[in-house]
Amino acid sequence: MRITLLHPPHTAIGSRIPKEHLPPFGLLCLGGPLIDAGHDVQLINADIGPMVDTDILRHVLANRPQVVMIGHSGSTSAHPTVVSLVRQIKRAAPSVCIVYGGVYPTYHWEDILRDVPEIDVIVRGEGEETVVHLATALENGGALTSLPGLAVRDGGTPKATRPAPMVRDLDANRIGWELIDFDDYSYWGGRKGVILQFSRGCPHLCTYCGQRGFWTKWRHRDPVKFAAEIAGLVRDHGIELINLADENPTSSPKAWRAFLDAMIAEDVDVTIIGSTRADDIVRDADILPLYRKAGVLRFLLGLEGTDEATLQAVKKGGTRVKDQEAIQLLRAHGMIGLCTFAVGFSEERDRDYWRLLRTLLAYDPDQIMSVYATPHRWTPFFNEVKNRRVIDTDLKRWDYKHQVLETPYVPPWRVFLWVKVIEVALQARPKALWRTFLHPDPEIRHAMRWYTRMGKRVQIHEWWEFLTRPRIRVWPTVAKVLGGEAQIGEKSMVPPSRAPAPQKETAEALKV
Repeated sequence: MRITLLHPPHTAIGSRIPKEHLPPFGLLCLGGPLIDAGHDVQLINADIGPMVDTDILRHVLANRPQVVMIGHSGSTSAHPTVVSLVRQIKRAAPSVCIVYGGVYPTYHWEDILRDVPEIDVIVRGEGEETVVHLATALENGGALTSLPGLAVRDGGTPKATRPAPMVRDLDANRIGWELIDFDDYSYWGGRKGVILQFSRGCPHLCTYCGQRGFWTKWRHRDPVKFAAEIAGLVRDHGIELINLADENPTSSPKAWRAFLDAMIAEDVDVTIIGSTRADDIVRDADILPLYRKAGVLRFLLGLEGTDEATLQAVKKGGTRVKDQEAIQLLRAHGMIGLCTFAVGFSEERDRDYWRLLRTLLAYDPDQIMSVYATPHRWTPFFNEVKNRRVIDTDLKRWDYKHQVLETPYVPPWRVFLWVKVIEVALQARPKALWRTFLHPDPEIRHAMRWYTRMGKRVQIHEWWEFLTRPRIRVWPTVAKVLGGEAQIGEKSMVPPSRAPAPQKETAEALKV
């Protein structure tokens, strides 16, 4: 079949401001298995530019696809763009089958199939194996209702098939690197880069996380094979930077140590950045020299809240002591700690923001990033905030960088002002300026300068958007905006231990 993978343009600040892009990793993960199954696959990354709708439609139609598979890693804030695009595609090519996947459609499949008739099929959960079975069934006229991991219309009524089993072996399906031109992608101030995943999922129970249920269970790739793939990308394609998309790549001390040893053995010049937990950095204090030797330069540490009550309320599992120790350990071993701080988890008052500023100054992070608590209906956090009011109903701004929830005791303009004051105070203090302009390590100096330049542009964009965006007069509740009072079940797939035996009709459908 002729299949087009479409990565829509994203309106999130992180996509528009850096003027640099990393490949759409999720779609590349689908592309490899589809190509290996014999399909003619093309990728359109409309986020580069970004493309305008007319150009996107022209590129899609030029491929004469039988199936368009569309998805975005930031799927909640990308959803309105997806809806607009699929309506244009369907008007121009009514016979094309449109398949939609990602976190948001995995959980909101019923709403989408009811409200967006142009979308024919939704892939729920991991897609590598599901899309191959789906393409086979579409090509041969097989029954989709018998395939796991989908949502379709059955007699006009939205219906979810049973959850698909998780992908047991993360090395079994190759990434379709041939679908991209590596020269189109860079990050970190012009470094040629790609996204990769060492692991999927997270073993921790943070109530607000929109990813933990999607992956269902933490798993990791073979450490030696993963290091070999990175080394191959460096040697064959000149890749200089790897951005790990994992929620928590360091969860298994044994597997992570094996990866570090394998990377050191490969002996390639590459920079690795990603996210992890402060607890894991403290745990690995004795082997942090191996992190740096393997190429790790920066880890994002999600502090979420700097008071113990907030950390306990969101089940973060961390402590202020470990957060501060992790920042210091990374710096002592030649690495950067990018620390996020979140607002909106509790009934905050002005004094809480003042305390947050003082605590962050005591932490002395190298880089900081603010985020706003953003509810999703498939997380336990939804139950805590479903009756709180929403000050921005446009899902395009539900990207953690826009304030969407009302803070009862502080008006929105003052919450925004506090966040900007905290950012400037942290990034403009003498220690931060010294690390940015005078640090003796040129790699750290480059990273700090790049982040500072990007931060300035983000600040200007955020101020302009805050001052000019339209305000809604009536603030609906979270439950009303997200379409219901009940939380959607978190687990999107069947864990391996509970995966059902293949049913006869499924096996027959895959043979047609």
